[in-house]
Formats: sequence, structure tokens, C-alpha cells
Amino acid sequence: MSQSPTAICETAPVGGINRLLIINRDNPPFDNPDLRRAMALSLDRQAFIDIVAEGDGEIGGVLQPPPGGLWGMNQEQMKDLPGYGPDVKQNREQARAIMRKLGYGPDNRLKIKVFTRDLSYFKPSAILLIDQLREVWFDAELDSVETTAFTPRFNRKDFAVGLYGQGSGPDPDPTLALLYGCGSIQNPDGYCSANMDTLIAQKSAEADPERRRHMVWAIERRLAEENARPILCYSNGGTCWKPDVKGVTIMSNSIFNGNRREDIWLDR
Repeated sequence: MSQSPTAICETAPVGGINRLLIINRDNPPFDNPDLRRAMALSLDRQAFIDIVAEGDGEIGGVLQPPPGGLWGMNQEQMKDLPGYGPDVKQNREQARAIMRKLGYGPDNRLKIKVFTRDLSYFKPSAILLIDQLREVWFDAELDSVETTAFTPRFNRKDFAVGLYGQGSGPDPDPTLALLYGCGSIQNPDGYCSANMDTLIAQKSAEADPERRRHMVWAIERRLAEENARPILCYSNGGTCWKPDVKGVTIMSNSIFNGNRREDIWLDR
């Protein structure tokens, strides 16, 4: 808008793509669920909104939060999820207590590299994640990799800790089954729970929308309790156009939906 004062601009969610903490649970010591819980408790999600998303975003779970998302939990519900409570100081005290039991402390920090793509959408978030993990005695450094090298490493799980993004809808069926189902090719860290597979299947067979919504929320809670890829934040993006561009409609759940632009025309 500063470059073109006559521009018309709107912001909307960036297509339900979130940023998340991904941990290779097959790689010791990250196979320890207590260690993964300590990492999840270190997070200050509001800081990601304030700093990375410049205040324009939402805290969310696996599924895109409302109003853009139709199935995700609202902000009040998420406060009760493990690690989502607003008292970050208390959460980090719990994390440090876990780390002490595991033999770590200010004089014995766990050295890690945070693996991410060398893109502006991910790299600043990874730097902030590194800063937050240091609060609970992780000596972290950035491992920023160009996309063509990142994807092969990611697919063969050649990382311990990373920052990445995944889709979140719009419908929970493909999202949950593909990203958290046992053996799915889009389940990058090997998360697998027979009970979770059962819950996902039961949810898929439920025809009543309201009952299905509550089943989805139960799955969200379970994934948060198991620290399965803690979601950091959802951010919004801007779309701008000149006044003589007509027929632009920005979708409420994504800046990318509607990009076929078949209804857009120039008033010249």
C-alpha cells in the first residue's frame, strides 16, 4: 500500500498452511516422549504470531482454526490443550523439571540442529524456535537448507529436529488420515498410533456434522497430548490489486482459493 496508495488490499489466512515443530522420534534421545513433551512446553505461540506473523495470524491446532477453518478448535478451547496455556513461564518451568529428570541442565545442554527450508516463510520461524528451545536447555543452531536439497533429506528422515509446515483442511478426512495415519507416505516423522487410526476411521464414518465435529476435537486433544508435531502458528497473507481490476473475491479460508480468476476483469 505504501508503494501504491490507490491499491485495494485484503488479508486472509495463507491457505491453512501452518508452521510446526517436527521431531524425528526414531532418533535417540528424541524417541523419549518426555523429551518431546519438554520441547512442546517450551513454546510461546503468541510470540510466533507477534513476531513472525507481525500480529496477523492465529494460534491453532492440526486443523485450521475458525473463522477460516470450519473444523478447528476456537481459541478458548485451545487454552486447555497441553502446552497451549497462556502461562508460558509456568509451562517452561515444567519443561525444565522434565529436562532435569533426563539429566540436562544449564551446565549440560542438549545440542541440536533445527532443520528447515531456506525460505522466508520458514527460516525466521526456525530462528525464533531456536531461541525458545534455548530457554529449556537446548543448545540449538540453524540448519537451513535449499529446497532441492531439503526435500530428499526430509523424505529419508535425515534430521533430528525441524521446522516445517503442513496443510490443515478444509475437511478433516484427508488431513488426519494422510498426515497422522500409520504407514502414510505423508506422515514424515513416523507418528503411529493404532488407537488414533481407530478414532480417525470412526470420525470418517460419522454422518452427523455436530457429532463429527466433537470427534475431531477429541482427536485434536489426543494429538496435543502426545505432542505429535506441535503446531506453532497460522499466519495471514495480503492480496492487493489496482482499482481498475474488478471481480476480485478473496476466500475466507485461503488467499490461494479462487486463484483461477475466471471472474476477474479489467475496467479500462
